[in-house]
Amino acid sequence: MILITGGAGFIGGNFVHHWFERQAKLGLSEQEPVVVFDKLTYAGNPNTIAEHLKAGRATLIQADIADRDAVRQALAQYRPRAILHFAAESHVDRSIHGPGEFIQTNMVGTFSLLEETRQYWGQMAEAEKAAFRFLHVSTDEVYGSLSDTDPAFSETTPYAPNSPYSASKAGSDHLVRAYHHTYGMPTLTTNCSNNYGPYHFPEKLIPLMILNALEGKPLPVYGDGLNIRDWLYVRDHCEAICQVLEKGRTGETYNVGGINEIKNIDVVTTICQKLDELRPRADGSKYESLITYVKDRPGHDRRYAIDPRKIQSEIGWAPSETFESGINKTVSWYLENNAWIDTVRSGSYRDWLAQNYAGR
Repeated sequence: MILITGGAGFIGGNFVHHWFERQAKLGLSEQEPVVVFDKLTYAGNPNTIAEHLKAGRATLIQADIADRDAVRQALAQYRPRAILHFAAESHVDRSIHGPGEFIQTNMVGTFSLLEETRQYWGQMAEAEKAAFRFLHVSTDEVYGSLSDTDPAFSETTPYAPNSPYSASKAGSDHLVRAYHHTYGMPTLTTNCSNNYGPYHFPEKLIPLMILNALEGKPLPVYGDGLNIRDWLYVRDHCEAICQVLEKGRTGETYNVGGINEIKNIDVVTTICQKLDELRPRADGSKYESLITYVKDRPGHDRRYAIDPRKIQSEIGWAPSETFESGINKTVSWYLENNAWIDTVRSGSYRDWLAQNYAGR
């Protein structure tokens, strides 16, 4: 049994799917089940993992990682051999408008989870203690921003977070590191680049562009559109986490990148071109005509890039998707899954978009 915090969110939900698909491909006679521990905030959607919940392979606990009693009860009841910590508030723009929730979830929540895990782990038999793992999923944004000529982020790059979101994730990374070095907890940390793929909440760049384009709405691009991100297909990320869980050295950090540095405007135009092919507009016009440049967000980091050589050499992982293949899968998924999209497009989501883009 493994316990997954945030397992009804974007990356966590994809991980649940990948976990069971991976075991099936390996031909395992019995699949190892998961417990999903998720607060089910606006971005947590049990429909994402509904098939596994219905089949009994996954169990859902709706609770906050900052609720130590709930964490303690879950650990005592299910006795997981590993905890995969995905749960986080993760949207930079939301952190600018309301940083308090990010501090509470990403730092206080991670502290609470670590404290209860430390107690749980400390009571194990020696063999179980040695086999146990706490894997913390983090972001490349903790490293700050790069110029066009700077080398890519490595595991030794100094932390320089520039937003309340990235600062709160940096704090959680430091807590995980401290619990390994102070208490000996067998922790692992992964810092990933920008993920994209199925089940992504429609406030993030790629799903927002796809859905706005299909509805004939403006495609808002911040600033000059030349900010660069390294794009990682979410299932490649999930496989990296599986391999780090199996092979990673405790106490170590592994950077996970897609080796796909692309300007934001090029991401948007690529989506427009894919939609022109797959879902042409009724009037024959191009989706690119909807692109609208808007005022940049405060403190917008210029470039992120990941150096993945450590995970490649130590673990043997490398991404299997190019941006071309990954974006094809992503656009097609959004065209084919209206039912899931409808379940997440709540009134609060629409209110948030109005607030964030008002006056830009």
